[in-house]
Amino acid sequence: MNKPKFQGIIPPMITPLLEEDQIDILGLERLLDHMISGGIHGIFILGTTGESTSLSYRLRHELVRLTCKMVNGRLPVLVGITDTAATESIRLANTAKEEGAAAVVAAPPYYFNLGQPELIEYYEYLIRKLPLPLFLYNMPSHTKIIIEPNTVKTLSNYKEIIGLKDSSANNAYFNNLVHKMKDQPDFSLFVGPEEIMAETVLLGADGGVNGGANMFPKLYTKLYEAAKTGDITRVKELHSVVMQISSQLYSLGHYGSSYLKGIKGALSLMGICSDYMASPLHRFRAEDREKLACNLQRIQERVDQLQLR
Repeated sequence: MNKPKFQGIIPPMITPLLEEDQIDILGLERLLDHMISGGIHGIFILGTTGESTSLSYRLRHELVRLTCKMVNGRLPVLVGITDTAATESIRLANTAKEEGAAAVVAAPPYYFNLGQPELIEYYEYLIRKLPLPLFLYNMPSHTKIIIEPNTVKTLSNYKEIIGLKDSSANNAYFNNLVHKMKDQPDFSLFVGPEEIMAETVLLGADGGVNGGANMFPKLYTKLYEAAKTGDITRVKELHSVVMQISSQLYSLGHYGSSYLKGIKGALSLMGICSDYMASPLHRFRAEDREKLACNLQRIQERVDQLQLR
């Protein structure tokens, strides 16, 4: 049995909210249409960018239902099921299956600091219960655990485990993975940090799970295509805009959450959806929002100049 192969730009969708436990339904629909019209290759919901761990279980299941219904089979939907309780991960995966999602994504449980043998046992337990293919999710800054390359290699032998998203921003780690998995071309390797997406695709990665594609999907899909075809001149041109987004939209204020505040704030300024954030996080206050608006305008002008088609 061949594993389903995923490639391209699969944005980690933000979760549009009106209140702590209320989805911005109209904003969600506008956001999905905005990203899909930009040529993305799939959608990943309930990841870090989706504030998954801050959302109630009721809301997570509702978001899966709404997203799958709105996407309506136009693209594959990947659902994050990361949790400290395996039973909750499995429940959410069952909802994802019922609603037509293509795969699920799970980082290691983030309370106990599991050893690598324990991590293998955990994923072995999950795949016996899951109704959909599974992506591993390496996010050591949030989980305290690295899914080591040898562990990835071991787990890749299970037909139910089809790929990995790496958000470590560790190029040495990711390049080691690409080298170690070169004999398994059906195992998809995606990188999270958009600042290194183009170079990893040039070196053999399958694509990016990049937050900026919520705002400028066509920029990221065109950058992916340029990297895939080895068009270095075009890669440099588009990558410079991605770095402008990183430095001007993700770095306002002194917050670990500035990246997420920046994306949600920008989408609000673009008239796509609300910038409400689930506790413990909060949206930018007026001063930072004004700076964000100025920076966003400059970036939008530069994107327009590129005449992306």
